[in-house]
Amino acid sequence: MTALLLHRLRRVAQLLRREGVVTTVRAVVRRLRHGPGSGQRVDVLGHYAFAMPQRVAARPGAAARGSLLWFIPDFNIGSGGHLNIFRTIWHLEQMGYVSGIVIAKPAQHSDAAQARDDIRTHFFPLKAQVYLGCDALPPCEFALATGWDTAYTLRAFDGAAHKLYFVQDFEPHFFAMGTEWVLAENTYRFGFFGITAGGWLGHKLQADYGMQTHAVGFGVELERYQRQPRREPEIKRVFFYARPPTPRRAFELGLLVLNAVWQRQPDTQFVLAGWDTAGYDIPFPHLACGTLALDALPDLYSQCDVALVLSLTNLSLLPLELMACGCAVVSNRGPNVQWLLHDDVAVLADATPEALTDAVCELLRDDARRAALSARAEVLARSQTWDEVARQFEVGLLAAREQPMQGGAPCVA
Repeated sequence: MTALLLHRLRRVAQLLRREGVVTTVRAVVRRLRHGPGSGQRVDVLGHYAFAMPQRVAARPGAAARGSLLWFIPDFNIGSGGHLNIFRTIWHLEQMGYVSGIVIAKPAQHSDAAQARDDIRTHFFPLKAQVYLGCDALPPCEFALATGWDTAYTLRAFDGAAHKLYFVQDFEPHFFAMGTEWVLAENTYRFGFFGITAGGWLGHKLQADYGMQTHAVGFGVELERYQRQPRREPEIKRVFFYARPPTPRRAFELGLLVLNAVWQRQPDTQFVLAGWDTAGYDIPFPHLACGTLALDALPDLYSQCDVALVLSLTNLSLLPLELMACGCAVVSNRGPNVQWLLHDDVAVLADATPEALTDAVCELLRDDARRAALSARAEVLARSQTWDEVARQFEVGLLAAREQPMQGGAPCVA
């Protein structure tokens, strides 16, 4: 029995290293749900209880004008989605708004003060108070969901004058068609005012679900992402944003493309960053950087000629950051990408191995085209600031203020 347990623990540890926490948890749940009986039971009702009608009461009092309460999933250090949330809160604080942060279902944190310290140390030095759980939350003018599961908590909360949904991606696409897909999609019908990361999401939520939306753009930390001196300009390098545990970044498709580029142009060097890829059989010579500190990225990007960044749902922030460092970008076509990228600043191709391989190879071979594309792209990137994104976000808040209250707590049967 002990040997079997150790074997299973080793398999889980291997999966964690290779695929990450989210994929590992899903695999374990699937095993418990469908695997051979082990005497354990899965608490489906408890896990999904948040989706049932309920009420979350705020403590007595009046909401201060300009006060915000952000309902967020618990976070790990390095989470890109949380970085954008905390960055937005920080900019709004500079504009005079007062925020609180609610982790309704703590998973990584058991202490609110520690969670706040982690935010201030690893993200932004926010003034916002952090709440673990939903007991005695303060009333507020604006309450915002930031992920599909937090939308259920916001729906139940009765202490907000206006309820909003900060939507960074179309989250049903994060799941296979099933319970999570349906529960995530249902949140777009809750009646919240949506502030979306980009116009593709805003249009989709309006057209498919009748949401009122306001789109904000993407920004670049211009003081960080700048073109650095090129040390070996004679070497052609291709950067790939390699995120195996994030299916929407199409890791497997990207490896097919890079391998085909190597077969055509064997002198090309390849650089992979974004996740630990040591557990994958990658035949072409490459530098596997794993997860890097943000300050290490500008130099890395500047040493590369072309970057392959694939986005099967909403666009990543990475293309703009790469462009600001002088690296030409190849990505897949689609309205989810082309709301920001276009043929004057990036090479866009169909999401097939052959089309993307052609795009990378042609750009590597044509120095003049690549240099001109890179120069235009850098101009675009340096025009996108987070200060402007925060101003656009405030416009969304003011628009929500003018709308009648929707998205109230459902009655409990």
